[in-house]
Amino acid sequence: MPVPLAPYPTPPAPYTPPANGVQSQLVCSGCRNLLVFPVGATSVCCAVCNAVTAVPPPGTEMAQLVCGGCHTLLMYIRGATSVQCSCCHTVNLALEANQVAHVNCGNCRMLLAYQYGARSVKCAVCNFVTSVGVSVISYSSLTRFSLNCL
Repeated sequence: MPVPLAPYPTPPAPYTPPANGVQSQLVCSGCRNLLVFPVGATSVCCAVCNAVTAVPPPGTEMAQLVCGGCHTLLMYIRGATSVQCSCCHTVNLALEANQVAHVNCGNCRMLLAYQYGARSVKCAVCNFVTSVGVSVISYSSLTRFSLNCL
């Protein structure tokens, strides 16, 4: 007499994001990877390290910056004045967008961000110091500058 086979179990239904597709992001508290999650979630489990990261309450605006010490992406609550890196413990200034200016490095052309009002900025890639805020440069000073860099 043949034995009846049990039916295959039905696989769990795959996760379906909200109909409006609104997503948010935060940095994993374990491995510092960027996590993308649907709005409304209260916590997110990282697929890389399995760390569970709590999601800030709705309405909390987040900002991000790159650590000046170890170049790790940091996320913080917008409005904070400083952010301590959890990897290297460097305390980074958290400036609002209107307090930050940008300039290309005078040597390697890397886009640099610096505190508005600073007179110079040092490139983290090539260590070249670029003067900022100079409105008029004469041709003779530019030529001397170019010769000094060769």
